[in-house]
Amino acid sequence: MAAIKSRTSSFSRNVSTVSKTNVPGLKHGPNGTTFLSSGIADLDKILGGGFSLGSLVMIMEDPEAPHHMLLLRNFMSQGLVHKQPLLYASPAKEPRGFLGTLPNPVTSRDEKSRERDAEQEKNLRIAWQYKKYFGEQNQESQKDEKAAEYCNDFDLRKPLDRQTLSGQNISCVSLQESSDLATLHDHCSKLLAQFPRHEGEIISAGRISIQSLCAPQCDYSDKEWHLLRFIRSLKSLLRYSNAVAVVTFPPSLLSPTVLKRWQHLADTLLSVKAVPGALFLAIN
Repeated sequence: MAAIKSRTSSFSRNVSTVSKTNVPGLKHGPNGTTFLSSGIADLDKILGGGFSLGSLVMIMEDPEAPHHMLLLRNFMSQGLVHKQPLLYASPAKEPRGFLGTLPNPVTSRDEKSRERDAEQEKNLRIAWQYKKYFGEQNQESQKDEKAAEYCNDFDLRKPLDRQTLSGQNISCVSLQESSDLATLHDHCSKLLAQFPRHEGEIISAGRISIQSLCAPQCDYSDKEWHLLRFIRSLKSLLRYSNAVAVVTFPPSLLSPTVLKRWQHLADTLLSVKAVPGALFLAIN
Protein backbone atom coordinates (compact mmCIF):
# COMPACT_ATOMS: atom_id res chain seq x y z
CA MET A 1 0.00 0.00 0.00
CA ALA A 2 1.25 3.49 -0.76
CA ALA A 3 2.62 5.62 2.05
CA ILE A 4 0.34 8.13 3.73
CA LYS A 5 1.62 11.60 4.55
CA SER A 6 -0.14 14.19 6.65
CA ARG A 7 0.07 17.86 5.83
CA THR A 8 -1.05 19.09 9.21
CA SER A 9 1.90 18.39 11.53
CA SER A 10 4.56 15.92 12.59
CA PHE A 11 2.46 14.57 15.46
CA SER A 12 -0.80 12.68 15.73
CA ARG A 13 -3.62 13.02 18.21
CA ASN A 14 -3.18 11.54 21.67
CA VAL A 15 -4.28 7.89 21.60
CA SER A 16 -3.14 6.95 25.11
CA THR A 17 -6.73 6.95 26.39
CA VAL A 18 -8.17 4.92 23.52
CA SER A 19 -9.34 1.43 24.50
CA LYS A 20 -11.32 -1.36 22.88
CA THR A 21 -14.98 -1.99 23.68
CA ASN A 22 -16.80 -5.29 23.92
CA VAL A 23 -18.37 -4.53 20.53
CA PRO A 24 -16.23 -5.66 17.54
CA GLY A 25 -15.00 -2.74 15.47
CA LEU A 26 -15.44 -0.02 18.11
CA LYS A 27 -13.03 1.76 20.46
CA HIS A 28 -13.57 4.10 23.38
CA GLY A 29 -11.72 7.40 23.22
CA PRO A 30 -11.33 10.42 25.51
CA ASN A 31 -14.32 12.46 26.72
CA GLY A 32 -16.83 9.72 25.95
CA THR A 33 -15.91 9.51 22.26
CA THR A 34 -16.33 6.19 20.47
CA PHE A 35 -14.42 5.42 17.28
CA LEU A 36 -14.77 3.02 14.41
CA SER A 37 -11.88 2.23 12.10
CA SER A 38 -11.26 3.84 8.73
CA GLY A 39 -9.84 0.53 7.53
CA ILE A 40 -6.32 2.00 7.36
CA ALA A 41 -4.29 1.63 10.56
CA ASP A 42 -1.98 4.60 9.88
CA LEU A 43 -4.93 6.89 9.22
CA ASP A 44 -6.62 5.73 12.44
CA LYS A 45 -3.45 6.60 14.33
CA ILE A 46 -3.25 10.08 12.80
CA LEU A 47 -6.90 10.73 13.64
CA GLY A 48 -6.43 9.63 17.25
CA GLY A 49 -8.29 6.34 16.96
CA GLY A 50 -10.40 6.50 13.81
CA PHE A 51 -13.66 8.18 12.83
CA SER A 52 -15.82 9.20 15.79
CA LEU A 53 -19.42 7.98 15.81
CA GLY A 54 -21.87 10.60 14.62
CA SER A 55 -19.34 12.31 12.35
CA LEU A 56 -19.40 13.35 8.71
CA VAL A 57 -16.18 12.59 6.83
CA MET A 58 -15.67 14.29 3.47
CA ILE A 59 -12.96 13.36 0.98
CA MET A 60 -11.90 15.74 -1.78
CA GLU A 61 -11.15 13.66 -4.86
CA ASP A 62 -8.05 14.08 -6.98
CA PRO A 63 -8.98 14.35 -10.69
CA GLU A 64 -5.58 12.91 -11.66
CA ALA A 65 -5.91 9.60 -9.75
CA PRO A 66 -8.68 7.59 -8.06
CA HIS A 67 -6.94 7.32 -4.68
CA HIS A 68 -10.14 8.30 -2.90
CA MET A 69 -11.50 4.90 -3.94
CA LEU A 70 -8.82 3.23 -1.81
CA LEU A 71 -10.09 5.04 1.29
CA LEU A 72 -13.70 4.24 0.40
CA ARG A 73 -13.03 0.54 -0.25
CA ASN A 74 -11.10 0.04 2.98
CA PHE A 75 -13.76 1.87 4.97
CA MET A 76 -16.49 -0.34 3.52
CA SER A 77 -14.54 -3.60 3.85
CA GLN A 78 -13.67 -2.90 7.47
CA GLY A 79 -17.32 -2.41 8.29
CA LEU A 80 -18.35 -5.63 6.57
CA VAL A 81 -15.64 -7.58 8.41
CA HIS A 82 -17.23 -6.35 11.65
CA LYS A 83 -20.74 -7.07 10.30
CA GLN A 84 -21.76 -3.42 10.53
CA PRO A 85 -24.73 -2.44 8.31
CA LEU A 86 -23.65 -0.51 5.23
CA LEU A 87 -25.31 1.91 2.82
CA TYR A 88 -23.40 2.53 -0.40
CA ALA A 89 -24.44 5.17 -2.94
CA SER A 90 -22.75 5.67 -6.29
CA PRO A 91 -23.37 7.48 -9.60
CA ALA A 92 -23.08 4.09 -11.34
CA LYS A 93 -26.24 2.48 -12.68
CA GLU A 94 -25.41 -0.80 -10.93
CA PRO A 95 -23.69 0.19 -7.66
CA ARG A 96 -23.84 -3.36 -6.24
CA GLY A 97 -21.13 -4.38 -8.69
CA PHE A 98 -18.69 -2.22 -6.70
CA LEU A 99 -18.90 -4.68 -3.81
CA GLY A 100 -16.92 -7.15 -5.92
CA THR A 101 -13.93 -4.78 -5.83
CA LEU A 102 -13.71 -4.52 -2.04
CA PRO A 103 -10.40 -5.87 -0.67
CA ASN A 104 -10.10 -8.97 1.49
CA PRO A 105 -8.40 -8.94 4.92
CA VAL A 106 -4.80 -10.14 4.92
CA THR A 107 -4.21 -13.43 6.69
CA SER A 108 -2.16 -12.73 9.81
CA ARG A 109 0.90 -14.71 10.87
CA ASP A 110 -1.03 -16.21 13.74
CA GLU A 111 -3.72 -17.48 11.39
CA LYS A 112 -1.07 -18.97 9.12
CA SER A 113 0.54 -20.75 12.06
CA ARG A 114 -2.85 -22.09 13.11
CA GLU A 115 -3.36 -23.39 9.59
CA ARG A 116 -0.02 -25.21 9.78
CA ASP A 117 -0.96 -26.64 13.18
CA ALA A 118 -4.27 -27.83 11.79
CA GLU A 119 -2.42 -29.53 8.94
CA GLN A 120 -0.14 -31.30 11.41
CA GLU A 121 -3.11 -32.45 13.44
CA LYS A 122 -4.26 -34.54 10.51
CA ASN A 123 -1.40 -36.89 11.25
CA LEU A 124 -2.50 -37.43 14.84
CA ARG A 125 -4.38 -40.62 15.60
CA ILE A 126 -7.50 -39.15 17.16
CA ALA A 127 -10.97 -40.60 16.85
CA TRP A 128 -12.97 -38.92 14.11
CA GLN A 129 -15.62 -37.49 16.41
CA TYR A 130 -13.01 -35.88 18.69
CA LYS A 131 -11.11 -34.43 15.76
CA LYS A 132 -14.33 -32.91 14.49
CA TYR A 133 -15.01 -31.43 17.94
CA PHE A 134 -11.54 -29.88 18.14
CA GLY A 135 -11.90 -28.53 14.61
CA GLU A 136 -15.15 -26.77 15.50
CA GLN A 137 -13.50 -25.24 18.57
CA ASN A 138 -10.59 -23.94 16.50
CA GLN A 139 -12.94 -22.43 13.93
CA GLU A 140 -14.93 -20.64 16.64
CA SER A 141 -11.78 -19.25 18.28
CA GLN A 142 -10.47 -18.05 14.91
CA LYS A 143 -13.75 -16.28 14.19
CA ASP A 144 -13.75 -14.62 17.62
CA GLU A 145 -10.15 -13.40 17.27
CA LYS A 146 -10.76 -12.12 13.75
CA ALA A 147 -13.88 -10.25 14.83
CA ALA A 148 -12.06 -8.73 17.81
CA GLU A 149 -9.47 -7.06 15.56
CA TYR A 150 -10.22 -3.35 15.38
CA CYS A 151 -8.44 -2.57 12.11
CA ASN A 152 -7.45 -5.17 9.54
CA ASP A 153 -4.78 -5.04 6.87
CA PHE A 154 -6.31 -5.55 3.43
CA ASP A 155 -4.95 -7.22 0.32
CA LEU A 156 -5.97 -5.03 -2.61
CA ARG A 157 -5.31 -7.90 -5.01
CA LYS A 158 -7.93 -10.19 -3.50
CA PRO A 159 -11.65 -9.36 -3.47
CA LEU A 160 -13.69 -9.78 -0.33
CA ASP A 161 -14.80 -13.40 -0.09
CA ARG A 162 -18.44 -14.31 -0.58
CA GLN A 163 -18.69 -15.72 2.92
CA THR A 164 -18.04 -12.26 4.37
CA LEU A 165 -20.56 -10.64 2.01
CA SER A 166 -23.31 -13.21 2.50
CA GLY A 167 -25.94 -12.39 5.07
CA GLN A 168 -24.74 -8.81 5.47
CA ASN A 169 -27.05 -5.82 5.84
CA ILE A 170 -26.00 -3.95 2.68
CA SER A 171 -28.06 -1.39 0.77
CA CYS A 172 -26.90 -0.02 -2.58
CA VAL A 173 -28.35 3.11 -4.18
CA SER A 174 -27.72 4.56 -7.62
CA LEU A 175 -27.50 8.35 -7.59
CA GLN A 176 -29.09 8.28 -11.04
CA GLU A 177 -32.34 6.82 -9.69
CA SER A 178 -34.07 10.17 -9.27
CA SER A 179 -33.77 13.77 -10.37
CA ASP A 180 -33.33 14.96 -6.79
CA LEU A 181 -31.72 13.80 -3.55
CA ALA A 182 -34.93 12.64 -1.86
CA THR A 183 -34.28 8.94 -2.53
CA LEU A 184 -30.76 9.07 -1.12
CA HIS A 185 -31.93 11.07 1.89
CA ASP A 186 -34.64 8.49 2.64
CA HIS A 187 -32.13 5.63 2.49
CA CYS A 188 -29.72 7.48 4.81
CA SER A 189 -32.50 8.29 7.26
CA LYS A 190 -33.68 4.67 7.27
CA LEU A 191 -30.21 3.32 8.05
CA LEU A 192 -29.43 5.90 10.73
CA ALA A 193 -32.76 5.21 12.45
CA GLN A 194 -31.40 1.74 13.27
CA PHE A 195 -28.65 3.27 15.42
CA PRO A 196 -30.19 5.95 17.66
CA ARG A 197 -27.83 7.52 20.15
CA HIS A 198 -28.78 6.82 23.76
CA GLU A 199 -26.90 6.97 27.00
CA GLY A 200 -25.42 3.62 27.89
CA GLU A 201 -23.62 0.85 26.06
CA ILE A 202 -23.41 0.94 22.26
CA ILE A 203 -24.53 -2.34 20.71
CA SER A 204 -23.56 -1.73 17.08
CA ALA A 205 -22.74 0.98 14.54
CA GLY A 206 -23.55 1.73 10.91
CA ARG A 207 -21.62 3.05 7.93
CA ILE A 208 -22.64 5.21 4.98
CA SER A 209 -20.42 5.52 1.90
CA ILE A 210 -21.35 8.02 -0.80
CA GLN A 211 -19.12 8.17 -3.87
CA SER A 212 -18.79 11.32 -6.01
CA LEU A 213 -21.85 13.09 -4.63
CA CYS A 214 -21.87 15.88 -7.24
CA ALA A 215 -20.85 13.71 -10.20
CA PRO A 216 -22.01 15.07 -13.60
CA GLN A 217 -23.95 11.83 -14.29
CA CYS A 218 -26.55 12.95 -11.75
CA ASP A 219 -29.38 15.26 -12.77
CA TYR A 220 -28.91 17.43 -9.68
CA SER A 221 -25.13 17.87 -10.07
CA ASP A 222 -25.57 21.56 -10.94
CA LYS A 223 -28.01 22.24 -8.08
CA GLU A 224 -25.39 23.30 -5.58
CA TRP A 225 -27.76 24.60 -2.93
CA HIS A 226 -29.82 21.40 -3.02
CA LEU A 227 -26.62 19.44 -2.46
CA LEU A 228 -25.65 21.74 0.39
CA ARG A 229 -29.04 21.26 2.01
CA PHE A 230 -28.66 17.49 1.76
CA ILE A 231 -25.24 17.57 3.45
CA ARG A 232 -26.58 19.73 6.27
CA SER A 233 -29.49 17.35 6.80
CA LEU A 234 -27.20 14.30 6.73
CA LYS A 235 -24.91 15.88 9.31
CA SER A 236 -27.88 16.63 11.54
CA LEU A 237 -29.10 13.01 11.31
CA LEU A 238 -25.62 11.70 12.09
CA ARG A 239 -25.40 13.77 15.28
CA TYR A 240 -28.12 11.64 16.86
CA SER A 241 -26.89 8.26 15.64
CA ASN A 242 -24.09 5.76 16.19
CA ALA A 243 -22.88 5.82 12.61
CA VAL A 244 -20.30 7.44 10.34
CA ALA A 245 -20.80 8.76 6.82
CA VAL A 246 -17.94 9.08 4.33
CA VAL A 247 -18.68 11.26 1.30
CA THR A 248 -16.29 11.76 -1.62
CA PHE A 249 -16.72 14.59 -4.11
CA PRO A 250 -14.82 16.25 -6.98
CA PRO A 251 -14.12 19.80 -5.71
CA SER A 252 -13.48 21.15 -9.21
CA LEU A 253 -17.20 20.84 -10.01
CA LEU A 254 -18.23 23.21 -7.22
CA SER A 255 -18.07 26.97 -7.11
CA PRO A 256 -15.51 28.39 -4.63
CA THR A 257 -18.22 29.68 -2.30
CA VAL A 258 -20.11 26.39 -2.11
CA LEU A 259 -16.85 24.43 -1.82
CA LYS A 260 -15.92 26.42 1.29
CA ARG A 261 -19.31 25.68 2.82
CA TRP A 262 -18.90 21.95 2.16
CA GLN A 263 -15.47 21.99 3.77
CA HIS A 264 -16.76 23.75 6.89
CA LEU A 265 -19.60 21.24 7.28
CA ALA A 266 -17.21 18.27 7.45
CA ASP A 267 -16.20 16.95 10.86
CA THR A 268 -13.15 15.40 9.19
CA LEU A 269 -11.95 16.72 5.83
CA LEU A 270 -9.48 14.68 3.79
CA SER A 271 -7.82 15.86 0.60
CA VAL A 272 -6.24 13.16 -1.54
CA LYS A 273 -3.56 14.06 -4.08
CA ALA A 274 -1.32 11.90 -6.24
CA VAL A 275 2.43 12.51 -5.91
CA PRO A 276 5.18 10.40 -7.54
CA GLY A 277 5.69 7.20 -5.56
CA ALA A 278 3.28 8.02 -2.73
CA LEU A 279 -0.21 8.97 -1.69
CA PHE A 280 -0.42 12.46 -0.18
CA LEU A 281 -3.23 12.82 2.33
CA ALA A 282 -4.00 16.24 3.80
CA ILE A 283 -6.20 16.30 6.90
CA ASN A 284 -8.09 19.38 8.02
